[in-house]
Amino acid sequence: MTRFKEKTVIVTGAASGIGLATARRFLDEGASVVMLDQDEAKLKEAAGGLPQDRVLVHVGDTAEKATATAAVKAAVERFGGLHILINNAGMATEGDIMNTSEEDFERVMAVNVGGYFHMAKAAMPELVKTRGAIVMTSSVSGLGGDWEMFAYNTSKGAVSNMVRAMAMDAAKDGVRVNAVNPSFTDTGMTQDMLAKPELVAEFKKRMPLGAPEDPEGVAAAMAFLASEDARLITGVNLPVDAGLRASNGQPHQ
Repeated sequence: MTRFKEKTVIVTGAASGIGLATARRFLDEGASVVMLDQDEAKLKEAAGGLPQDRVLVHVGDTAEKATATAAVKAAVERFGGLHILINNAGMATEGDIMNTSEEDFERVMAVNVGGYFHMAKAAMPELVKTRGAIVMTSSVSGLGGDWEMFAYNTSKGAVSNMVRAMAMDAAKDGVRVNAVNPSFTDTGMTQDMLAKPELVAEFKKRMPLGAPEDPEGVAAAMAFLASEDARLITGVNLPVDAGLRASNGQPHQ
């Protein structure tokens, strides 16, 4: 498919996991992609085998306003405009409120919420020009709670409602805003979970289509939401969770 030919996309957290899979998906469908991440070495390695005429590597921390401003400027200067923003960069810390330090809480909120705010605010003037789209990576943890994930759950809950509020405001300018809400996905952030066979088995019991999810499957959902095929969809938090939320919570008999 070439749904995104002559379109420019910024993908944050693009060095690995869902971000890298999403960057590849848009490139496969004809887009030019700005790959943004704070890990310079990993980012350059990830981008190395991709079509260099349609890839721009940009290094920075999305929690900083200057990174967002510079990334949008670079996209416009290199590719002539901006059509899609994929807000994906994120982090997690474990612990309940008693075991979550102020520093950890503030950093999670700065990246997962502040970073999405900075990127969207910087991108919006360009997206208005192109009647573009924003897709954010929220989580099933932004639709319901987990044990011992206080800071992460708080941040993803904020993202899920950020999407709704921004979608309402941006609709008048023709800009759509949606999110995907994955469950347990095979990424760098989940390697400690993947190393626990008993935990993986529990996820498999709860996810009818199987666990863990593959990043490419999440990327496919992101591409759909960013495409003209989803032109009437905005303000949606789409569970991309292998059927996790289909359950009412009762155990298998």
